[in-house]
Formats: sequence, structure tokens, C-alpha cells
Amino acid sequence: MKDQRLTLLELNGLVRELIETAMPSEYWVEAELSECRESRGHCYMELIQRDDRNATPVAKASAKCWASKWSLVRPYFERTTDQRLRAGMKVLLKVYPQFHEAYGFSWIVTDIDPNYTLGDQARRRQEIIQQLKEEGVFDLQRELRLPLFCLNIAVISSQTAAGYGDFAGQLADSPFAFRSQLFPAVMQGEGVEQSVIAALNRIYEATVASAAVPSAAVPVLSPTGLPFDCVVIIRGGGATSDMSGFDTLALAENVANFPIPIITGIGHDRDECILDMVSHRRVKTPTAAAAFLIDHAQAVLDSLNDVQNRMARHAQQRLTNLQLQLSTLQEALPRLFAVVKTRQEARLDQLFSRMLTLSQQTITGNRNRIDTLEQRIPLMADRRLTTERHRLEIMAERLKALDPTLLLRRGYSITLKDGHAVRDPKTLHPGDEIETRLEKGTIKSIIT
Repeated sequence: MKDQRLTLLELNGLVRELIETAMPSEYWVEAELSECRESRGHCYMELIQRDDRNATPVAKASAKCWASKWSLVRPYFERTTDQRLRAGMKVLLKVYPQFHEAYGFSWIVTDIDPNYTLGDQARRRQEIIQQLKEEGVFDLQRELRLPLFCLNIAVISSQTAAGYGDFAGQLADSPFAFRSQLFPAVMQGEGVEQSVIAALNRIYEATVASAAVPSAAVPVLSPTGLPFDCVVIIRGGGATSDMSGFDTLALAENVANFPIPIITGIGHDRDECILDMVSHRRVKTPTAAAAFLIDHAQAVLDSLNDVQNRMARHAQQRLTNLQLQLSTLQEALPRLFAVVKTRQEARLDQLFSRMLTLSQQTITGNRNRIDTLEQRIPLMADRRLTTERHRLEIMAERLKALDPTLLLRRGYSITLKDGHAVRDPKTLHPGDEIETRLEKGTIKSIIT
């Protein structure tokens, strides 16, 4: 057995010969790219197949496309699909096996069918669209209303993109006071989805923060009470083959559920991506997005001017009508004054006649009353004098009955002290001088 031993190079050579003999043809193989990179003009791929039930990898392999083939395959694939080869993409590759003594086994790619990838992408797009519709969010953005005064703009774009510069410049050159704030994001390649979602989250956080701060502390707010009236997602200057990041479910759900209208202008004329479908408004380019906002502001201004002109015309017409009415009244006023004067004079004559009649009636009535009183006063005076005289006589009799001299005549006496009648002997003290009045004189005494 030891005499039959082989070197590793010899063993690998046998394997190479066996593979070349057993598999001399090329094969079309369906696979998913788990990795795809270029180096020195060659393309290196990692292929994978997943279990349909749980997405667990069930097969893996390496593949290479040499520069001589890659320089032809890549442009054709990208022109047809409008995308670059990237991880996660399903592809149909034409391959043959190769085993190298030093580098091991690999599949060598000689062709890629772009129609297979397009079919898979179309299927995935339809699945995403159907899921969005089942969730009830596909049309949410179109149900939002763009504010009339849409001047505060949140922009999601690459800071160095030429499209962003064109967009900002076009707004700055307009006659309207647009205010835009850039939220930088990656706009091509594999990082599009997470980067744009992160920018949307920052815009939403700014919106929530402005709602929590008292209005007096917020320097500039839109008429809606929020810091931004709309969001513009623009992309310019990138390759059309990097549009796959805008066809993801997560990004579409974030845009569809966003509370502010989103306008997309990602410069993709050939096909409409899912991001365009769920946005409030889709335009072709960043400059078209700026033109849309300017046209919207101009339309609002035109409407306001039209309303202003209509109000001015209505006011002028109203003023003219009032002037005509005033002229008519000025002409009719003397005639109306004469009529009113005649009526008022007649009314005054009537009132004067009535007042004269009433005065005469009042005077006559008072005179009759005076005559009656003149006749009744002597009788009433005599009657009153008789009554009072009788009353005086009764009072005189009563006074006579109370006269103390009568009591003195009967033998009674009155004791006085200091001019006051003494009613109780206890009020007197030894040495007090008292006076006793009798019918025929007065006696003074000292109390002992």
C-alpha cells in the first residue's frame, strides 16, 4: 500500500482528470448569490441554495467568472435587468466544473440569463405589493393631503449627489421662501434600505420633538404645526443598476406609514419601483421634484391671487351698487323730506289740537273741583271746630278731676322735698328739710 502512495498534487490531478472526464459539458444552474465581488476584472461568487420550508442552506459552492467573459456578461445583464449582481439575488448561471490542483474545486461561469433574474424580481415585487395591499398600507400616502403652503422640506439624499445640488439650487432660485433640511442617506448599493429608513426615523423624531415643545420655543414651524410639510427622497448621478434597494418590503412599509407626504424623484425612468408606488407623489428626477413643489406653490399663489381679484371685483361691484343707491336717495331725499315734513306738520297740528282740548278739559275739571272744595271747606271747618271744642271741654273736666287743690280741700296734704313729692319715707334721711302743703298754708319740717 505504501508503494501506491501519491503526492497531493498527483491526487488532485486525478480528481481534476476524473471531473473533466465525467462532466465535460456546461450546465445551467439555479442559485442564490450569498456573495459577489470583483477583483482585477474577475468576478468571484459564492452560491447557495436554501430549503424552501425554513430557508436553511442545503448547498453551497464557489463560482468564478473570468475577466474575458465578465466584461461581456456584466454589461448585458445590467442593461437588461437595470441592476448589478448583488448578494441575495437569484440567478441562472451557465457553468462548467473546474478543479485546480492548487486552488481546489470551483464552478466557472460562462453566461448569466438576465431573464431568469427579471422573472424572480418581478415575482418578488408582486409578492411585496400584494403584502402591502393586504396590510392596508399601499394607498395610505396618497390619502394624505399636501399642505397648501408646502415650504418646509425634509430632503433624503446623498450630500454629494449632483441631483441634490440641482434640487436645492432650483428651490433657492424660485420666488418662494422654501426651507429645506438635508437628512443624508446612502442612495445606491446594498445600504439603501437601512440608510433611508434611518433618515425617515430622524425626520419622525424631529416631528415628535416639535409636537412636545411649546410653540413659542420652536423657531420656524409650517402651517401644519409640524417642522416639515413634506419629505422628498431624491437620487441623482447614480447608476440605474443600483435601484434594487428601493424595492424592499421594509422600506415600502416605512414610507407607506409615514405621517407626512413623501415625494420621490430617484431618477429612474424605465420602471416604477415599489418606493414610487407607495409614495404620495412620484416624479422622474430631483429637478422634477423641485419643479413640482414650485408649481404647487405657484398654483396656491395663483389661487390666492384669483380669490383676491374676485374679492376686489365683488367689493368694487358692491361699492358701485351702493353709490347708485346713494345717488337715487340723494335725488329722492328732497321729495321724501317734503312728504315727511307735511306729514309731521299735520301730526303736530293734531297733537296741538289734542293738547289744547286736553288742557281745557283739565282746567275745567280742576275749576269744578275747586268750586266743590270751596263749598265743602266751611262746613268741614265748622264740623272740625265743634269736634275739637268738645274734645277740649272733656280734657278740661279731666284736668279738674286731677287738680291737687281739690285733694287739699278734702283734708289731704302733699309732702315735698326739693320740690318733688315724697312717695316713700325711706328716701328721707335725718336732717333733711321737707315741705308739707295744706289747703291753707305750708309747713316746713326737719327730719330727726
